[in-house]
Order: sequence, then structure tokens, then C-alpha cells
Amino acid sequence: MHNPLPRWRGFNLLDMYIYEPEREKIRAGDATGPGGYGGGEGDFRESDFDATAAWGFDFLRLPLDYRYWTQQAPPAPQHPTGWTPREEVLQRLDRALRLAVERRIHLSISLHRAPGYCVNPPAEPASLWTDPLQQQRFIEHWQLFAARYRGVPPGQLSFDLLNEPPAVGLGGILTGSGASRASHERVIRRAVGAIAAIDPARQVLANGLNYGNEPMPEFADLAPRLAQSCRAYLPFGVTHYKAHWVHYPWLRKPRWPGGDHFGRRFDLHDLESHYARWTALFARGIGVHCGEGGVFNQTPHDVALAWMRDTLGLLKRLGIGWALWNLRGDFGPLDNRRPDTPTEPHHGSQLDRAMLEILQNS
Repeated sequence: MHNPLPRWRGFNLLDMYIYEPEREKIRAGDATGPGGYGGGEGDFRESDFDATAAWGFDFLRLPLDYRYWTQQAPPAPQHPTGWTPREEVLQRLDRALRLAVERRIHLSISLHRAPGYCVNPPAEPASLWTDPLQQQRFIEHWQLFAARYRGVPPGQLSFDLLNEPPAVGLGGILTGSGASRASHERVIRRAVGAIAAIDPARQVLANGLNYGNEPMPEFADLAPRLAQSCRAYLPFGVTHYKAHWVHYPWLRKPRWPGGDHFGRRFDLHDLESHYARWTALFARGIGVHCGEGGVFNQTPHDVALAWMRDTLGLLKRLGIGWALWNLRGDFGPLDNRRPDTPTEPHHGSQLDRAMLEILQNS
């Protein structure tokens, strides 16, 4: 069956990924800052949009931390739960959309940290799945974006609702939350409905459960408005080898095929079986995109490249687009600091040419 979504290919840009107040120096402005930044230190680099387009890619995902644009305020009609947006930060997103549209790049904005949930520490003070206040705040943020970008063609902009919701354990309980798969479904349905009430044409994506690895056929009735987002982080012993933010027993050095995935050998056949569950959604009219994937820089370069050829090649055969985590940094082709990797200068950065060529051919 055919994937209802376009096969977008590109990268994640991490400039608003984790809010760090002591480093935040946003100023309102346009693309006039040094190095192609718009509002000053920390803003999106225009050169990243240029490179994405010049290399032949057409997709950028912005993982966002809601704390960037949120400030406490008395309850108001648009934000009854007691907050107001920082306009200078929203202008930064406006600029990112403009840079993408000018280069024919599809932009997808994603709540990486939302009121009530984030896959990364620290945990939110209350749970999105069980706390009505956090649920309402989550809805208000998406209503804000839906109203602000109403009228932008769906081919230019999509909404990725929530990054990597938890795994589902026994009895349908979401890991570490005390909430159920049904409560996750209620939150997502409510968000989709709130966006549709303001901007009916907007394309929306929901990340799979189990941190983006488990498809959700329960949302079939919301297709095609709601598509789903999978991940390319299998096997974990290859993609996250020695990543400092995960707790994992590194049983052996990475290899591909035959990499370690939580104690068992994992190869291309296992990848094919994994993604067959996602392509099964096509028959129900549900589009699929791989919102994140890649290999951390402690995996040997030759192993990382072999894994990329097979994994991205498989996604290409299945008609599923992808966004590498990331463009610039430990997983990407720019400034990845891999200790065993030949690089070449590229506009003030270091380019992993071998990785880029695999990406371009995928």
C-alpha cells in the first residue's frame, strides 16, 4: 500500500529543544545577527536552512520546549490556565517558518517538552495524562499555534503533537505515569479536535507509543488529518552506544548487522519486521513519517554508515520519509565530533561527507 504522507527527508534542528534560562538571550529581530542568526544568540541559523535545501532535502523538524515562550500571567480568555506567550519567542518561530517556505522546506513543529510530559528529565511537576490543568494547558498551546499559523498551506507546515509518549505495560498502563493507553488516546484526540476547530486543513502527527516505536491503530478514524511518527533507533546498542543520558548495559562494541538490542541480536530482518507494523497502517489510510533517527557519535563510523545504508534504504523502499537527529551535533553530518571520522570544512563547520552522501541517496 502507498504511504498517504509525502516522503519528506531532512533533519531536526535543536535550537529550542531544551530551555536553559541562563543561556537564553533572545531578542526580537530578523536575520541580521552574526552567523545568520535572527534574534541574537541561540536563534536558528539561516545557514542550516540553506544547507538543507542545497543538499536536496525538504523537511525540518523543530523539537520545542514550551517553557521558551511561556510566562506566568493572570487567567485570560485565550489562556484561562494562567499564562501568556512571549511574543519575541514566537517571532523566532515565525522566522523559521519563513526561512523554510522560502527554500521549499516543509517545517514541522513538535512539543518535545509539553505541559505535563517530557521524555527527558526533569519530570514535569504534574502528569499530562491525569491532571486536567496540564491537559488544558497542552490544548491551549496547540490552539495558539493553530490560530497563529491558520492559512499556512498544509504542505508547508505540520504539527507534531508530543514527542515520544511512554511505553505501555501490563493492563495498558503507561510506564511511570499511572495512566492508561486510553487516557493517552483521549488527550491526543482532544488536541486534534482543538486544532481542527481553528485550522481544519492542518496536518497533524502523533508519535507512536513506547517512545515512538509502537503504532496506534486506534487513531485510524482520524486519518488522514492525523498521521503517525515512528523512530529509527534500533538496535539500541548501535544507535545509542555510550550515550551519556541513557542507562544501558553496553554488552559489546557496536556492530551491524547483528547489533545488540536489549540482550538479543538484531539485524535487517528484525528491522523489516519492526517497520511492517508501521506500513500496515497504510491500508487504513494512516500516513507515517519517521520523525527521528540516527547513530550517536561513539559508535564506530563504519558501523554507523552501514546501519544508515540499511535502515534508511529500508525506509526508502517502504516509502517512509525521515528526519535525522540531528543536522548539527552528535548524530548529524555537521560537527558530529566522531573520533574516527574524516571531515572537511564547510562554512565554519566540519562536514562528514560520507554520511551526507548516504543521506542524499536515501
